[in-house]
Amino acid sequence: MSQAVAVVTDSTAYLDAEETRLLGVIVIPLQVVVGGRALDDVAEIDAGGVAAALRQWSPVSTSRPSPQRFADAYEMAAAQGATGVVSIHLSAEMSGTVESARIAAAEAMIPVDVVDSGSLAMGLGFPVLAAARAAREGATRTEVVAAAKACAEGTSSFFYVDTLEHLRRGGRIGAAASLLGSALSIKPLLHISKGTIEPLEKVRTAGRAIARLEDLAVRAAGDERVDVAVHHLVAAERARTLADHLAKRIPSLARLRVVEVGAVVGVHVGPGMLGITLAPALPDPAASPDPDR
Repeated sequence: MSQAVAVVTDSTAYLDAEETRLLGVIVIPLQVVVGGRALDDVAEIDAGGVAAALRQWSPVSTSRPSPQRFADAYEMAAAQGATGVVSIHLSAEMSGTVESARIAAAEAMIPVDVVDSGSLAMGLGFPVLAAARAAREGATRTEVVAAAKACAEGTSSFFYVDTLEHLRRGGRIGAAASLLGSALSIKPLLHISKGTIEPLEKVRTAGRAIARLEDLAVRAAGDERVDVAVHHLVAAERARTLADHLAKRIPSLARLRVVEVGAVVGVHVGPGMLGITLAPALPDPAASPDPDR
């Protein structure tokens, strides 16, 4: 029996494929354009592929999904018995994906609510999981929207990049452009605020930057029960070490996962990126499939 409310997201959530399948989440891919060829995020190009292109400074860009892709997804949800859709996507300040979703939603045969998560990666993924859990438990469309928004509002994301050059070239740098003048002599710490990438601190070495990233996450966690994701782009060993440290330092930790970002986010952050996202813990994490990887 299908759920009354279908949940749709995009590939930049980087949720585990088996997890989304079990929760019934429909995922629409963004695209990466390499050498003039458009490739679907995750399905046709992975983190390693985009990292190799970036290291060679090959021309690489990203593209939002067309409204038709969303229209097809909403039509499929209706055909499967859904009476409504909640479509949750990466920040509208970073991509036109939300706009494409809204264009399709206006013509859909069933009601569609489009939610701007104000973030990306697990800053998007955690709200999607909250919404999907609510939908699976029989929540109304309004309640599913509320679950996604409440989680998004309680989510914090911090990250470190080896260089700001990829963000600059992709036009996603926002207020972090203030760091460009000293970009060669610093390792920048950034965060996502109001849907945009903002500077936090300038740190002189990668080691100090990663240690400071850890401290920021521990402070943000406080005493609340939190779910935590450690992100990376072709930096699995450093990410696992960081995750091990957080597991020891956050007493209120409910669930921890390590997630490699895919090609679309990778284009803008570059190899070596490390990030941490914290979100309010889902009420019953034991009821969900284990996505840790």
